[in-house]
Amino acid sequence: MREEKEIKKVDVEEKLGWNSFNVDKEEHIKLDQKKCREQCETKICVLVCPANLYQLKDGEVIFNYEGCLECGACRVSCPKEALSWSYPRGGFGIRYRYG
Repeated sequence: MREEKEIKKVDVEEKLGWNSFNVDKEEHIKLDQKKCREQCETKICVLVCPANLYQLKDGEVIFNYEGCLECGACRVSCPKEALSWSYPRGGFGIRYRYG
C-alpha cells in the first residue's frame, strides 16, 4: 500500500521568497509620473502586478523595480502607456528556483 504524502499549501509571499534577484542599478522600468498622475484614473498597475511592486500613496503611484518578476503585466495593462518597460540587461533580473 502506498503511503500518502501530505500536501503543504504555500502562499504567494513564500513562493516569491524562493526566487533570487541579481538587481541591476539601471532601472528597467520607468514611470512617467506626470502622465500617470494627470491622465490615468484607474491606476490599474497597482492591481495587476503579481509581485505587488506598485502602490498608491497620496494619489500617486510609487513602485520598486527590484522585485520585478519580468512578466510585463504592468506594461500591457497601462491604458495611458505611462510605463517604459524592458527586460533587465543580460545577467540581471530574476532567477526562478522552482517552477
